[in-house]
Amino acid sequence: MNIDNSKSVSQAAQIIFDKKGVNIVGLDVSEVSSMTDHILIAEGMIDRHAVAIAKAIQEEMKQAGNPPARVEGMDSGDWVVLDFVDFIVHIFTPQMREIFQLEKLFLNAKPINFDLST
Repeated sequence: MNIDNSKSVSQAAQIIFDKKGVNIVGLDVSEVSSMTDHILIAEGMIDRHAVAIAKAIQEEMKQAGNPPARVEGMDSGDWVVLDFVDFIVHIFTPQMREIFQLEKLFLNAKPINFDLST
């Protein structure tokens, strides 16, 4: 993972953690996917929580000079996607995460370990 990308993915994971998002999983998919290098998957408790987490990521990353290229799902909130090109953030409600099980699409991806602090 390049340094800037690593920092951005870790920053997004920290924002999720700070906003009480749960089940945070980071995957390095650079060797198994051509669409992006890293995927960050997490959950909000309900749709409004997922949207609040996504908005916080969007705002803080924008302030850091790295706004998402595309955002989808803010209207429904059960699955919000923030596409930063080099990495993609998926925020689900628990029910939607169970239905789609994105992690299973990338079984050969390398896990990313985060040092999340309070």
